[in-house]
Amino acid sequence: MFLLHRSARFFTVVFGVLLLTFLLIHLVPGDPVEVMLGESASSADREALRAELGLNQPLLQQFGIYLNKLAHGDFGNSIHTRTPIAELIKTRYPTTLRLAMLSLCIGLFVGIPLGIYSALKSGRWQDILVTIVSVRISAVPAFWLGPVLMLIFAVWLGWLPVSGMESNTSIILPALTLGFGLSAILTRMTRTSLLEVLNEDYIRTARAKGLSERVVILRHAMRAALLPIITIVGLQMGSLLAGAVITETIFSWDGIGRLLVESIERRDYPVTQACVLIVALSYVAVNLFTDVMYRLADPRVRMT
Repeated sequence: MFLLHRSARFFTVVFGVLLLTFLLIHLVPGDPVEVMLGESASSADREALRAELGLNQPLLQQFGIYLNKLAHGDFGNSIHTRTPIAELIKTRYPTTLRLAMLSLCIGLFVGIPLGIYSALKSGRWQDILVTIVSVRISAVPAFWLGPVLMLIFAVWLGWLPVSGMESNTSIILPALTLGFGLSAILTRMTRTSLLEVLNEDYIRTARAKGLSERVVILRHAMRAALLPIITIVGLQMGSLLAGAVITETIFSWDGIGRLLVESIERRDYPVTQACVLIVALSYVAVNLFTDVMYRLADPRVRMT
């Protein structure tokens, strides 16, 4: 029943994303034919190219053709470069996934320990300091934090590349830009969730048994506090895959986000639709994985 319900939601969400994306990108001002041929092209050349690309057909018919191709696993070709879109996705998506996973690791390894530390020092100056810093960092937008990190570590110190993907260290600055924001959110969520369970009876019982504070916190308290944290991690992982557009553009990181921006600028409708579809599928997959983690973290969820 769970799988049937999730499958129905999956196809509903995907179809809704496809429909909205198709309609919205055709409402965006600009003509891809003019972008490709230029304003000096004759009307006959424009009409010929529009017919070749299928843009002269009614929107409903274009959408039907697009769905039929997708059903056969065909994303089509880029209007601008005539390159198969599947090849573009195959090249760009792994780089975005690599950036998202490293950013997630930074967020987890920084945010959760800081959140635990802040909860254990609740009300003291350490807790206040961690809270202030995490709130300030979470309020900093990526389009400001990215250039600041670039200025410090690439321009002033010369430790890391400014942008691009020339070396293995090129991923560090964009990953830090995304990871810092995630770590700030995880710090506050971990602190809040852990404080809610520290005064529960089973925590006092565990301490009365003589268990070490480390075992009490990590094995008992954190297990009960995991559900809100899993929720945030799931949502943020989806956001990392979908919302790395600004960061990838700033650091010239050739991922799916930058490809999406380029396709919108060129009015490359098929590429834009494919990018949005991949992002939507990633979001749905992450949500499904989050539901599975719910059931592993708290057996009571299986009863609902």
